[in-house]
Amino acid sequence: MMNNKKTALVTGGAKGIGSAICRALAIDGYKIAINYNSSQTEAVDLKNELSAITEVEIFKADVSDSKQVKEMFSVIEKVFGGVDVLVNNAGIAGQMLFTDITDEMWQKMINVNLSSAFYCCREALKFMINKKSGRIINIASMWGETGASMEVHYSASKAGLIGLTKALAKEVGLSGVTVNAVSPGVIMTDMMNSFSEADIAVLKDETPLNSLGTAENVADAVSFLASEKADFITGQVISVNGGFVI
Repeated sequence: MMNNKKTALVTGGAKGIGSAICRALAIDGYKIAINYNSSQTEAVDLKNELSAITEVEIFKADVSDSKQVKEMFSVIEKVFGGVDVLVNNAGIAGQMLFTDITDEMWQKMINVNLSSAFYCCREALKFMINKKSGRIINIASMWGETGASMEVHYSASKAGLIGLTKALAKEVGLSGVTVNAVSPGVIMTDMMNSFSEADIAVLKDETPLNSLGTAENVADAVSFLASEKADFITGQVISVNGGFVI
């Protein structure tokens, strides 16, 4: 169990991969700041669940809006004193032909998946640089590494997140802050609801470990990167994909 004074903020933390990350970091001993936008019921339920093991609070904010991000960090500072670990997990996905992507769809994907991380990093670093320590962990995607047909805007947003991770790691390393990304493969969450059993079987066959990932698999990687065991790791992309992309 680590020093309970440290606080971890997980954006999009109310369900799916985000909630698994919150659980893992709570077990690790962090105070947990759960960010949500529309999933209030899930956020409250998760807060009630985790309150048994750590201090936890929920914070409503659309992290694709820089003003709301600034206000959220201000409130978190009053409640917890600052953010020691930032997990940029909030994201959306979408499958469609490139020629069907509208300006609005493109901008929303970039805003939610990439701009949100920029806004949150900018606020978190004010505290981290002053403290000379911190962890930033961005949840990317294997499609940000390789690109996916029918998911051009999603792939571009996640590739941008990987670029942000590597560049920022170089810039803030001297300030004692590490910046890494976890790049999930096919993970069984609500985002997979639109896939048929046949589609899922094909994805399993294409994965060398012949299984699909869980939200807990991703959370374990985040837990490691947030820990002292990852003190000398920065600017890296940790792929959690069962060998789907090598």
